Amino acid sequence: MGFPEFVVVIASIMALNPLAMDMMLPALPDIRSAFGIADANLPQMVLSTFLIGFGAGQFLMGPLSDRFGRRPVLIGGMILYGVASLLAIARTSFELLLLARALQGFGTSATRVIATSIVRDCYAGRRMASVMSLAMMVFVAVPVVAPSFGQAVLLLTQWRGIFVVLMLYGVFTLVWSALRMPETLPEANRKSLAIGEVLRAYAQTVTNRQTLGYALACGGVWGAMVSFVFSSQQVFTEIYHLGHYFPLAFAAAATGVAIAGFLNSRIVGRVGMRVISHGALVVYAVVAAVMLVAEQMQMLPLSLFMVLAMLMMFAFGLMMANFTALAMEPHGNIAGTASSLYGSITTLLGIGIGILIGQSYDGTLLPFAMGFFLCALTALAIAAITEKGRLFKPHHAPIK
Repeated sequence: MGFPEFVVVIASIMALNPLAMDMMLPALPDIRSAFGIADANLPQMVLSTFLIGFGAGQFLMGPLSDRFGRRPVLIGGMILYGVASLLAIARTSFELLLLARALQGFGTSATRVIATSIVRDCYAGRRMASVMSLAMMVFVAVPVVAPSFGQAVLLLTQWRGIFVVLMLYGVFTLVWSALRMPETLPEANRKSLAIGEVLRAYAQTVTNRQTLGYALACGGVWGAMVSFVFSSQQVFTEIYHLGHYFPLAFAAAATGVAIAGFLNSRIVGRVGMRVISHGALVVYAVVAAVMLVAEQMQMLPLSLFMVLAMLMMFAFGLMMANFTALAMEPHGNIAGTASSLYGSITTLLGIGIGILIGQSYDGTLLPFAMGFFLCALTALAIAAITEKGRLFKPHHAPIK
C-alpha cells in the first residue's frame, strides 16, 4: 500500500464514526414525530447514546488490539456496526433505536482506536502529527457533507434510509480494509490480556503527565464541539429560521476544520505541535469570549455567528491532530491501549459536557456560548498545567 492510499484508508475508517453521527442531524425532527416524542431535546439521545457506546467501547478495543493485532479487532468492530445498522433499520420502538445506536457507537470505537494505533505503529513525533492531519483532512470532510447527504436521503426516502446508507458505507470500508490494510503490530510486540498487564498499561498511560493532560484538555475542547453538534439543528432552524437549509450552514462552518487539517499537515513539521495547538487553543478561548459577550448583548446575528463558528472549527481542527499526537507520543510500546484510554477519556468527557450543554438549550444561544467559554478556559488551564507553564515551546522529549 502506497502512502496516499494509506492516508485515505485511515481517513475512511475514521470517517465511519462522524458519518454515523452527523447524517442523523436532519432526521431528528422526523424521529421525534415518528415516535411521538413530546420533549424537544429528547431526540438528541439518538446522538448521545451513539457517543456513549463509542466512548465505552474504546476501553476494550485497545487492549484487544495490543493482544490479537489491529486487523481482527478492526474487522470485528465493523461487523458489529453492520449488525447494529440492521437493528436500527428494523426498529420497533425508540428504546430499540437507542440500543442500536449504542451498538453502532461501540462498533465504531474499533475504527477510531485501531486507526490511531496503526498510525502510531508506523510513525512518531511530528511525522505522526502530519499523517494524522492528512487523514483528518479527509475525515473532517465528512461532517461538512454528512448533514446535507442525510437531508438528500430524506428527500428520497424515510429516515430509516439513512441507516441503509450507513450500513452500505460500513460494508465498503470493511471490504477495503480487509483486502488492503496490512497488520502493523508484529507478533513479537503483542501484549498479554492478563488483568495485571492491562492494568499496568492503563496505569502507564494515565500516570504520564503529557498523555493525561492532553486527554483532559482535548475532552474539554471536544465537549464544546459535541454540544454544538447536539444543538445545531435547533439553533439553525429555531433561532435563525433556516429550515431545511441548515445543513448548508453547518457545512459552511465545518469547512474551518478541513482548512485547518490541510494547513497543519503542511506546517507542523516546521513549526511543531505545541506552538500550533497552543496558539489554536488561545484563539478558541477568544472566539468563545466574543460569542458569549455578543449573545449577552443580543448582538449575534447569523452572519457573526457563522464567522465565529468557522473560527471555532478552524481552531478545533488545529488542536485535535496535534493533541492526539502529543498524547500518543510517549507510548509506542502500548499504542493500542494508550489510544484506547485516550479515546475513552476524551470521548466520555466530551459526551458528558455535550449532553449537559445540549440539554440546557432554552431557545437561545446563551447555554451554548457559556458552556463553550467555560470549556475553552478549562482546556487552556489544563494545557498550561501540563506544560508547567511553558506554552508554545517545543520539547526535545515527552513530558513525564
